Amino acid sequence: MGPQRRLPASAAAALIWGFLLPLTAAQEAILHASGNGTHLPSKDYCMLYNPHWTVLPSTLGNATSISLLNLTTTPLCSFSDIPPGGLKNKAVVVQWGSCYLLEKARIAQNGGAEALLVANNSVLFPPSGNRSEFHDVKILIAFISQKDFKDMKQTFGRDITVKMYSPLSPNFDYTMVVIFVIAVFTVALGGYWSGLIELITCRGKTVEVRLIFLSGLCIAVAVVWAVFRNEDRWAWILQDILGIAFCLNLIKTLKLPNFKSCVILLGLLLLYDVFFVFITPFITKNGESIMVELAAGPFGNTEKLPVVIRVPKLIYFSVMHVCFMPVSILGFGDIIVPGLLIAYCRRFDVQTGSSSIYYISSTIAYAFGMILTFVVLTLMKKGQPALLYLVPCTLITASIVAWRRKEMKKFWKGSSYQVCAYT
Repeated sequence: MGPQRRLPASAAAALIWGFLLPLTAAQEAILHASGNGTHLPSKDYCMLYNPHWTVLPSTLGNATSISLLNLTTTPLCSFSDIPPGGLKNKAVVVQWGSCYLLEKARIAQNGGAEALLVANNSVLFPPSGNRSEFHDVKILIAFISQKDFKDMKQTFGRDITVKMYSPLSPNFDYTMVVIFVIAVFTVALGGYWSGLIELITCRGKTVEVRLIFLSGLCIAVAVVWAVFRNEDRWAWILQDILGIAFCLNLIKTLKLPNFKSCVILLGLLLLYDVFFVFITPFITKNGESIMVELAAGPFGNTEKLPVVIRVPKLIYFSVMHVCFMPVSILGFGDIIVPGLLIAYCRRFDVQTGSSSIYYISSTIAYAFGMILTFVVLTLMKKGQPALLYLVPCTLITASIVAWRRKEMKKFWKGSSYQVCAYT
């Protein structure tokens, strides 16, 4: 086989973080505002809420009209902050901070409010935390952006009526198809590429002028993404292109010497992934898995870890277009880790002349594992550690092929045979 490459520290860090980010989605809803005697009869705004705490109607017609009360100049951290008119049947808008959200919610509820809307100056994020802490809070808690609330006041003045509802998501999520195609394409191409360079050309290497231009183009794409990375409408395309290139390079470059190494590495990372998804909710104070926290980005910050494939959901033709682009994501680790096994299978095919049976079988197994991941994701309605399904599918399939071909011993220990193509 070719020379072994060591994984750079930065790439290793990105890969580790990527393991923690399976598919996830935001919790959006519509705040339909209207006023009396204004030039614009109504306008829709985006808000985020936690559907596990409150159930909203799915249509505007079923939503209840509520008067909006602006208390952004009041901390609402004590009952003395309640205005003389009270909060009866109001949707109260307050600022983030000054005291715990739980305190604000309890005060608003005891004052008779129907909903608590928190105007946030930075990025929107869905309310999270341990539901047991909010067991006595029955009113809706949601976040709206300070920019939207300012626009609402300028458009409708002080007399504002709102309706809040959460449209049903479509039964079929096309983002799963896109992520499936990207993932399978990347592992298949990366594995094939790894086997292709196994055919070492026995001649000197020269620097080609076209590589210089290609390098310049790659740098330009990376710079454009770094500058406009928070442009949700289109920056995800550049991030996915860079992500695919990153995954392809690692799958092609990193070479596991034998199947034993694949089993150990994939098995340990499978346990690692499951721990951070399923076990950490029992350890963290807010009851959320570290995976969810990482997927949402740093608390109250627009920055996201650029170690995921992001595909936005198609909302341009629905009322949800007022919300930021909801996305489904897949961590790089869910591509790279099984991809290393598929790359080994491809190199083993080249070394033993086995007509690509290992490579094709493991690639099909990876595709089946992705489909299984999506099925479980749809049924469970929560983020899943994709390695839990991808690793067994690929390892078991590769083992069966080696056993049926009576090559398990050679496949387990690896082959030192190297192909050299003279040109």
